[in-house]
Amino acid sequence: MSVTLDGAAGLQAHANSDLGVTDWKEITFEDIVKFGEVTGDMQWIHVDRERALKESPFGAPIAHGYFTLALVAGGFMDVVTMEGFKLVINYGTNKVRFPNPLKAGARWRLNLKLGDVTQKKDWFEGIFVAAIEIDGEAKPACVAECVYRFLPA
Repeated sequence: MSVTLDGAAGLQAHANSDLGVTDWKEITFEDIVKFGEVTGDMQWIHVDRERALKESPFGAPIAHGYFTLALVAGGFMDVVTMEGFKLVINYGTNKVRFPNPLKAGARWRLNLKLGDVTQKKDWFEGIFVAAIEIDGEAKPACVAECVYRFLPA
């Protein structure tokens, strides 16, 4: 499902509303290891499957918190289609929490809501509440308040 945000008027029309969710996707152990290799974060709780199974309180390797947060960016484009903008940028994140580990082999999806929309000179700023939900779990893996800026065409 994709919601179209068409120009500033479309962005403002969707303020304070649910935008939708992505399809379920699997987080693989191989993807977790690749993220660790790229970032240099090779902590055993993420990349040592045998040790994580034996010693981790989670009973499995878990995705890095920042990997979980990074899933928001790709999922964002699956939920939102943007038209009528010259440029859209990820401006930052106001608040991030990781209430539940995302274990290797789990299924996840992005649930996206648009909060306030304000004008900042020529730009419009949207505050998006993004949750990386885990299939079968009550708590999400990540909840983030993401700030995007939109420059109308």
